[in-house]
Amino acid sequence: MSSDTSGRLGIAVAQFAPSNDKAANLTAIRALASTAAERGAQLVVFPEYSAHFAEPLGPSALAAAEPRGGEFVQGLGVIAAELGIHLVAGVIESSDASHYFNTLVALDPAGVLVASYRKIHLYDAFGARESDWMHAGTVAPPETFTLGGFTVGLQTCYDLRFPEVTRWLVDAGVDLVLVPSEWVPGPTKERHWNTLLAARAIENTVFVAAADHTAPGGVGLSQVLDPTGAVLSAIGAAPDVAVAFLDPARLAGIRRTNPALALRRFSVTPR
Repeated sequence: MSSDTSGRLGIAVAQFAPSNDKAANLTAIRALASTAAERGAQLVVFPEYSAHFAEPLGPSALAAAEPRGGEFVQGLGVIAAELGIHLVAGVIESSDASHYFNTLVALDPAGVLVASYRKIHLYDAFGARESDWMHAGTVAPPETFTLGGFTVGLQTCYDLRFPEVTRWLVDAGVDLVLVPSEWVPGPTKERHWNTLLAARAIENTVFVAAADHTAPGGVGLSQVLDPTGAVLSAIGAAPDVAVAFLDPARLAGIRRTNPALALRRFSVTPR
């Protein structure tokens, strides 16, 4: 599917509650992606852990882990090819006998893997310890892909609390940041989610598209924001999709008005 006649990119965020049933998760993804494509989306973003989710995560996730090109990712590729869309979702990638990677995959309209990302900042916070079961990804030049005049980059959930991650993507040329998440509910967490998404968009003058779980695993509130932090399209608490149409000219205009990236005097140094 190509961009609409005005040259804008149709992007959708899709939220649902993944379970420990991979086949059921693929069915839910297919239904939501079909709805998004019917509404004009060429890129559909799904949550972290879209392949499998169960509490506690550790043992069940380890058992469910697959190679990055495994059966579940192949299933995502089939959906992307059938609908003619780019599709991004979170999967559990096998690593060793005791740990896995929390990985994002991006499939193109031919069903081919065009980018992936292993979560860098593990959620050892708010009473959780992802590092007990998960390896962190290596900080390296990020994998990106291009679509509709945008360079697209990936980050995951807890990464949102570390502004360097988004700036690291922007330094690689990214102007559309995707944030698949499982943003755990709790006191003030919805406010953190909304505030941090807006901040990452504003401080980097980028578009941001974030897809979360619905209850019980997440707060929902999936949304697409423009480079001023304005919400272009959003979902409440229920499973659904939200579609927004992004204009590269809008990005260029905002960056002319607010050349913050050009004026900055500090850089990101990984450690």
